[in-house]
Amino acid sequence: MPKTYTEQQLVTLWEDFFLHNKKVKGQVTQVADVWPEKRSIMVPYIMIQKYDADLAIYLLENPMTCVKNAEKAMQNVLPPDRKVPIHFRVCELPKEKGLAKLDVRDIRTKHVGRLLAVEGLIRRVTEVRPKVLRAAFKCERCNTIQYIVQDEVYLKEPLACDQEAGGCGSPAGRTRFKLMAEVLEEGGIVGPSDGAEKRVDNPNSLSEFIDTQKLEIQESPEGLRGGEQPKRLEVYCEDDMTGIVAPGDRIVLNGVLRSRQRGRFSNRLTFFDIFLDVVSIDHVDKDFAEVEISKEDEKEIKKLARDKNLRKKIVGAIAPSIFGMEIEKEAIALQLFGGVQKIMNDKNRIRGDIHILLVGDPGVAKSQLLSYVAKLAPRGIYASGKSASAAGLTAAAVRSDEFGEGRWTLEAGALVLADNGICCIDELDKMEDKDRDSMHTAMEQQQISVAKAGITATLQTRCAILAAANPEDGRFDTFKSLPEQINLDPPLLTRFDVIFTISDKIDEATDRALADHILKIHFAGEANQYRLASNEKRLFEDEEKIVEEKKPPIEVDFLRKYIAHAKRTCFPVMTPDAMKLINEYYVSMRHKSEHGAVALTPRNIEAMIRLSEAHARMHLENRVEVEDAEVAIRIVRYFLETASKGEDGIVDTDIISTGLGSSQRDRIWTILDIISNIQGTDGASSDDIEKLAAERGIPISKVAEDLERLKKDGRIYERFEGRYRLA
Repeated sequence: MPKTYTEQQLVTLWEDFFLHNKKVKGQVTQVADVWPEKRSIMVPYIMIQKYDADLAIYLLENPMTCVKNAEKAMQNVLPPDRKVPIHFRVCELPKEKGLAKLDVRDIRTKHVGRLLAVEGLIRRVTEVRPKVLRAAFKCERCNTIQYIVQDEVYLKEPLACDQEAGGCGSPAGRTRFKLMAEVLEEGGIVGPSDGAEKRVDNPNSLSEFIDTQKLEIQESPEGLRGGEQPKRLEVYCEDDMTGIVAPGDRIVLNGVLRSRQRGRFSNRLTFFDIFLDVVSIDHVDKDFAEVEISKEDEKEIKKLARDKNLRKKIVGAIAPSIFGMEIEKEAIALQLFGGVQKIMNDKNRIRGDIHILLVGDPGVAKSQLLSYVAKLAPRGIYASGKSASAAGLTAAAVRSDEFGEGRWTLEAGALVLADNGICCIDELDKMEDKDRDSMHTAMEQQQISVAKAGITATLQTRCAILAAANPEDGRFDTFKSLPEQINLDPPLLTRFDVIFTISDKIDEATDRALADHILKIHFAGEANQYRLASNEKRLFEDEEKIVEEKKPPIEVDFLRKYIAHAKRTCFPVMTPDAMKLINEYYVSMRHKSEHGAVALTPRNIEAMIRLSEAHARMHLENRVEVEDAEVAIRIVRYFLETASKGEDGIVDTDIISTGLGSSQRDRIWTILDIISNIQGTDGASSDDIEKLAAERGIPISKVAEDLERLKKDGRIYERFEGRYRLA
């Protein structure tokens, strides 16, 4: 049976704790010296547990009694001339689930009144606002001031003027009571205080106020299974615990679970809501600590890292039901591991996250691939561009009577919630232009600045982005450039490290292999369902072979742990040989550029660095070797050859960065020059333009395309039908 204490015993125990623990006593003295700039001391739970295990258990079960008496004990150990109200805050509660740490979904009635640690991410926050703790009311008949302690949501007013305080004794129906939120007016008579200790130093008010803030915490997405909806919990912070978190932060909240009856006044219900009163806040390090890895798991992870076929197995474990797309899956595997984030000496930050865009025909399983990756990644969020807005991706200012009591609150969007993870955005081309524009800063600087409804904040979006888009004409045309076929601006395209074009080509061997793969996948699924529904173990002779063949080489849960362990422990550094290889490849490709085409840009070098770091991290290595650089170069070369080839077959990155290749640009300048020379008063006729363009080697079919493009861009206009002038 748990030990119990009287209030005097608790005060004595806490006094002894402060006097004999030099570190804690020094913290109390330090806070007293700088009060009110600092108003709390933080005491790790383990420190109390080592001092007295019974007291530590009693603290978990009776937190408010313990905290109240600990604060009394602090006053007793302070010198008389330095007595100031200091908060006693317990932090770093035990991590064992069920003892003090709980998931939101596991909170029950038995936990009400206990000290708990709840881990998750902040979904919404309100503004910091004052709350009255002890209200001073002035009787308008006799000007007597009396105090009422406010311990409920709704303001409690005096029932009558206090005669003991020298008042007139008039009941509330015969006089009015004015809340004194500011300084006392001249002629007022101050009645006796109720003895409540003043907690906030505010000389401009008779009433005592404290800062408050309301938060909403939800379960982290990495802890969910099978598309579960994350559970949420309301949280209340006070005094120096306010204003220190933002939407998207991953934190552990240590606090007391409380209940509140629904309804008000006479219409009170038998149902109660629960909320958490915060005692302290522990910020979670962004190291995937929430993915639990046992010693046995760590042994298996190190064993897998030594496997010669590691890369093949990891690639095979990514959406195994989707046929082919080997190099695309390889790049996505590297994206899951990610490069290394760099903080330079001048505090400048270089992202390590890899952004990938998939563009292709309908029915090639892009959406299925994105959904799988969102579930596989330790921190994955899935969003559909068709139903996503700028606010839904970044952050929204919401005015909610239910949550914010009519105040504006900031709610985190998908990119903020995926901080230090991966955000999968499907149907990117279906988003509105103004909504897509909000992604530019989030992708490169990896943070967003919000200035909405009087709220100004900077939120982190340090996540990798895996996006998918469809061609405007339905199917991908290999004879047209990428920007011509998708509804995405070149500035957004350049922020992707790798862009893959996936087309559904007719090829007998590939079609046969694809059909065979799909049939076997369905057969394996049918066999598993049949086994569950009946007692028979086998239906066909080759059943076991097919089912075994279609099993992923690595279980999904174990792969999540492998990725989390790699991102937590490995921070690869490039070797001189790897740097030399990437340098030589870049210089040689630039040297081969023809007719003004730019084969590689500095952004492609950064993409190769990130991919090579990710490949080293995949193998749990802390050095980027030549082999890692070769894999990165191979992926970037494949991307450039499929997505950046111009009309003449030459790789030209300008096609992505500007929407025009060098040959197209030269052709357009030639046509503009022709129009300038022959436009006259009535404009240049299309026949004359085509004739002069043909003399300069431009096909007639291309002239019509370019004239249409120039009209669309506003660089020429049609004065009469078929006659053009420069704008």
